[in-house]
Amino acid sequence: MPETFYITTPIYYVNDKPHIGHAYTTLLADILARHHRATGRKVLFLTGTDEHGQKVAKAAAKREIAPQKHCDKMVKRFQDLWKRLEITNDDFIRTTEKRHVQVVRRILQDLYDKDLIYKADYEGRYCVPCERFFTDKDLGDEGECPECGRKTDEIVESNYFFRMGNYQDWLVDYIKSHPEFIQPPFRANETLGFLRQPLDDLCISRPKSRLAWGIELPFDSDYVCYVWFDALVNYITAPGFASDPERFDEFWPADIHLIGKDILTTHTVYWPTMLKAMGVELPKTIFAHGWWLSGSGKMSKSTGNVVNPMDMIDKHGVDAFRYFLAAEMSLGQDAVFSEDTFVSRYNSDLANDLGNLVSRAVKLIARNNDGIIPHPGAETALEEELKDAALSAAKTMDDSIENMKLDRGIAAVMAAAKAGNRYMEKTAPWKLAKSDPENRLDTVLLSVAELLRIVSGLLEPVMPSKTREIRERLGIQAGPASTAPLDKWEASVAGASVLDAGPVFPRIDTAKSAAGGKAEKQATIKNKKEPAMEDNEKTNTVDLITVDDFFKAKLKTAKILEAEKVEGADRLLRLQIDIGEEKRQIVAGIAQFYSPENLVGKSIVVVSNLKPAKIRGVESNGMLLAARIPAGGLGLVTLDGDIPPGCSVG
Repeated sequence: MPETFYITTPIYYVNDKPHIGHAYTTLLADILARHHRATGRKVLFLTGTDEHGQKVAKAAAKREIAPQKHCDKMVKRFQDLWKRLEITNDDFIRTTEKRHVQVVRRILQDLYDKDLIYKADYEGRYCVPCERFFTDKDLGDEGECPECGRKTDEIVESNYFFRMGNYQDWLVDYIKSHPEFIQPPFRANETLGFLRQPLDDLCISRPKSRLAWGIELPFDSDYVCYVWFDALVNYITAPGFASDPERFDEFWPADIHLIGKDILTTHTVYWPTMLKAMGVELPKTIFAHGWWLSGSGKMSKSTGNVVNPMDMIDKHGVDAFRYFLAAEMSLGQDAVFSEDTFVSRYNSDLANDLGNLVSRAVKLIARNNDGIIPHPGAETALEEELKDAALSAAKTMDDSIENMKLDRGIAAVMAAAKAGNRYMEKTAPWKLAKSDPENRLDTVLLSVAELLRIVSGLLEPVMPSKTREIRERLGIQAGPASTAPLDKWEASVAGASVLDAGPVFPRIDTAKSAAGGKAEKQATIKNKKEPAMEDNEKTNTVDLITVDDFFKAKLKTAKILEAEKVEGADRLLRLQIDIGEEKRQIVAGIAQFYSPENLVGKSIVVVSNLKPAKIRGVESNGMLLAARIPAGGLGLVTLDGDIPPGCSVG
């Protein structure tokens, strides 16, 4: 294993307060950083703020203060949230810092001296919120931005350009020959799709007459640097590019750049071409995660459906919030946030499964062995089964983190906690306490305590505070048990003194958790629906809709970008599809008839206006159409000709 691990988040605009998207990316980086520190690697975890550009200048003007003063005030909101979330970043970079400005100016001068930056006239459309230029072919029917849908401004001016187009063929070849570079794989396909069109040179300046807030170009004082060229450089500024060569060589290339899918092009086209021109090695992996949705749409200020992380932390606690974000989203896919879903998962996973197991174990040890975890006696098949569950969870968690499938790792650990509760039911230690001639109770209590040692250790990067509480309850916050390996079943907890101090995860009263007292009713409805979906998976190959519902349905053409099996469900496939205006995930019961590799690239028809649903714990946002064949087979409704995604059907 490499000795170092370097992970970054995007740097966040300081034009407004942080939201759930900022919190999620940073939390994910923190979990990965904590995990790799625990393996003994030297970690550099970088986050920070993007403080230049037109959006920041406009936000400062609206507040009638200087841009730097605005940045100084707004950056504290991010720093305060990271403290509340117990984020363990090793560095926090601000693009207004001297160390960063110096590096950007040096790079600009070097590229200019190599004739890789030139001056030319520009005429085109500009999106202020995205801070990007677009050509007419990129725009919507009404000239709107293809990224955010807002109105663009027409601009005619002289500017400086980076010869990005020189590197198009090289970048295509690099992406194809380095499958780990852009993850998940369907995001690499998106970038390759973008690169099928001629790659224009990149405008890397703004005239001060239009925008003065930025890093001044070293070769022309009438211009400042384009914010995206400036911002991306932060990833090499922090580890010491051009300032500390030894440290830079130690940490670069970055192991993972974590980004949201909305900034894929800037990170997988702009950034690698910039590095190539500079002669700097590319990062190992750029991983684009999905969006948090509210209902069926992205959270945004304009729709007023943004979740404030501080509110959730105040209401439900830091660790519960961390756990939900990490467990609920499958990395790379979108996920839906609702407080009812949050409460349901908290009560099910944390209060009922893990918390209940901790309480039962501690109380039994406190009452029956003077509060001391006993040494084990002879083991039976039940202990072997429990041991297998714990060690399997440890392996799955390691594999899941390496493969960026954190939710699967967490699910495996929670499955081990459930196995612990089943073990308690099978062994009935409360009965053994009354009559136990062979000291069977000692083995049972030790085994549950050992399971909790492993489970709490595996979940520590996700819930650092609550797992410390669990270990305090078990009396293993210090001593051999605290440092025992998580992939080994040992008796290191024996002899520790437990602390019976009440529940670690008090159950949330669903009747009071949502405004108006509606959460309990909604949770009841949800709980009734979920088993029905699992029944459908057992009895039907695909979900069908009634004739009445058909006329309410919106049918659209879609292209399958990626397909994979759903773990634990033989008939289900998880599909990533392009429906024109967006990418979605759907779950379909077609695994008996289609292999995943034969589905990628197919053009199909989907019902696009279904409410999101969970099938076997996997988010499904739509339904494909298929026909049953009399001989017992099934055929997808596919399309003839080159019909693009997003077309209406019917």
